[in-house]
Amino acid sequence: MSRAPDRTRVPAPLLVPAALAVVFLVLPLGGLLVRTPWSELGAQLAAPGVGEALRLSLVSATLATGLSLLLGVPLAWVLARSRARGRTVLRALVTVPLVLPPVVGGVALFLVLGRQGIVGSWLDDAFGVTIPFTTTAVVIAETFVAMPFLVISVEGALRAADGRFEDVAATLGAGRWTTFRRVTLPLVAPGVAAGAVLCWARALGEFGATITFAGNFPGTTQTMPLAVYLALQRDPDAAIVLSVVLLAVSLATLLLLRDRWLGRGFA
Repeated sequence: MSRAPDRTRVPAPLLVPAALAVVFLVLPLGGLLVRTPWSELGAQLAAPGVGEALRLSLVSATLATGLSLLLGVPLAWVLARSRARGRTVLRALVTVPLVLPPVVGGVALFLVLGRQGIVGSWLDDAFGVTIPFTTTAVVIAETFVAMPFLVISVEGALRAADGRFEDVAATLGAGRWTTFRRVTLPLVAPGVAAGAVLCWARALGEFGATITFAGNFPGTTQTMPLAVYLALQRDPDAAIVLSVVLLAVSLATLLLLRDRWLGRGFA
């Protein structure tokens, strides 16, 4: 009897480019760790403003992820299950922030929500509310650039889910909302979790839209990426330490959540 081919073996022509890809992606991270002044790590982390920047980054990224879940999951359902005309155009518009330069996104937010913006001028006149250069602006900027990651992930999970379970629920008398809440969401939970983690990680590392729309004010809008940029101009060692902190937080989040919450959806 002939032995079945081993599908896990990597074809030889793919080994070299795959190895080069690993080197390309991992070598900069290794260089960051090698050049880190480990002896000054404690002093750098205790420097004024570092704790505030880290706290603001974690809080704003979490709020942006929560807002993305609240708005993005329904949007993903519309894109995946609705038969309304114009879905292709809507999907293209939703994914524009993925390819749009973040600085351009910040300018767009400023033109809409700034004091002279389309919506911002009305908010300022009617309620005296000013959004730019506030912590709220940080959350909005991060949500704008990170939500598409969640939407794409959830839409893919919805398209891959077995619709027969929803059909059975409907034949048993469950309404659309009950079916969505009790059947659809559990089915796509791994995809939602994977999208939420990607969304959170993208929000944590957001720079361009944040500095354009929210500014760089310590304690109010200065997140860790902004603190890294500022430190790089005056103290490269401090910038390296802050970069390592961001790397550690991002890596720990992906590793801890991968098996506990994401399961097969992120395997």
